[in-house]
Amino acid sequence: MKKRFIVIVLDGFGIGAMKDARIVRPGDETANTLGSILKDCPDMKLPVLERLGLMNAFGRESAAMKFSPSANYGRCELMHYGADTFMGHQEIMGTLPIKPTAHPFLEKAEEVSRYLRQNGHDVRVIEKQGLKYLVVDRYATVADNLEADPGMCYNVTAPLDLMPFEEEVEIARLVREVVTVGRVIVFGGTGNTMEDLQRAEEIKLGNYIGIASAKSKSYEHGYQCRHLGYGVDKQVQAPTILTNAGVHCTLIGKVADIVANDGGESISCVPTEEVMRLTVQAVKNMEKGFVCTNVQETDLAGHSQSAAAYREVLETADRGIGAVLEEMEAEDILVVMADHGNDPNIGHSRHTRECVPLLIYTRGMSGREIGTRKTLSDVGASVCSFFGVKSTQNGTSFLEDLR
Repeated sequence: MKKRFIVIVLDGFGIGAMKDARIVRPGDETANTLGSILKDCPDMKLPVLERLGLMNAFGRESAAMKFSPSANYGRCELMHYGADTFMGHQEIMGTLPIKPTAHPFLEKAEEVSRYLRQNGHDVRVIEKQGLKYLVVDRYATVADNLEADPGMCYNVTAPLDLMPFEEEVEIARLVREVVTVGRVIVFGGTGNTMEDLQRAEEIKLGNYIGIASAKSKSYEHGYQCRHLGYGVDKQVQAPTILTNAGVHCTLIGKVADIVANDGGESISCVPTEEVMRLTVQAVKNMEKGFVCTNVQETDLAGHSQSAAAYREVLETADRGIGAVLEEMEAEDILVVMADHGNDPNIGHSRHTRECVPLLIYTRGMSGREIGTRKTLSDVGASVCSFFGVKSTQNGTSFLEDLR
């Protein structure tokens, strides 16, 4: 008999601000991603998510979607600081989040430069308008990330025709050993040059200098990327625990880029229809194992501040989730959730600190309400419990609450 645990993460699909939003992310206390979408699109109908209990988790009905008496559902709070896709997925997989610090790279430039030189690297310091970034071994820039929350990430960027990606990663690992920001993101592409990176140099808010990712032309050809998180140990996360125990693990979508899965299969993909097709295919082909899928275009719609675009992606995802349900057998479990919010009407284009839905389906079980979970890690812990392997670093399985 088949035994599969499937998690689908609708990236950025929050259902209301967390109680600590006013303190942790001032301005997010009114955030409600689903609420904003429904305000602009009151006739939105997501029949599969409705049946799985979306409105139950949301706490109120809309004109077109009602409570589902058969649903198994709850809500999840975020334990990680802020509202971050990378840390949200590390938390889902069972990492106990450590609070990072936020610093303009200027504050760390000398320390990073010194450490890199101590480890045998050539470092040139670039100074502009009182700010600093580094060029390491002629081709790798180390600077502020200009796309995430200010001071929370640093980027290591290089043209991969001039520096092999693994050499760039080793530079990034040394940076990671020194700094305590949430992420060091190392990436590059082929076909671009150092001149392209120099032309992409920008200063933001007067305190942050970096290479604007899209303008650097890194995404256009041969793109490679790796995220190095603060306090993240893959050995205590569900994918590594499972594969070490002989349980197959497939990651699809953005989660394939940001979660370690050395012993499993990771498939990068962005278009929602293709992401869901790959998910259905993975479930069909798997006898026993874990599938985790990230639907990234929901988050991109939030960043674009378009409720209409969000609705379109959700409708596509809803149909895909329905197709996954058709493949499920008696022992299988499906979880649909999110990693944070991204309210399209909040007044900015960043993530929002919100609770997220936790919708659970398995045959023969209905009408279970499992409350508000204190961490996204309860999902990773539940996956490990389902397969009878050792638990994750963080989280409590909710499987007993379903019985």
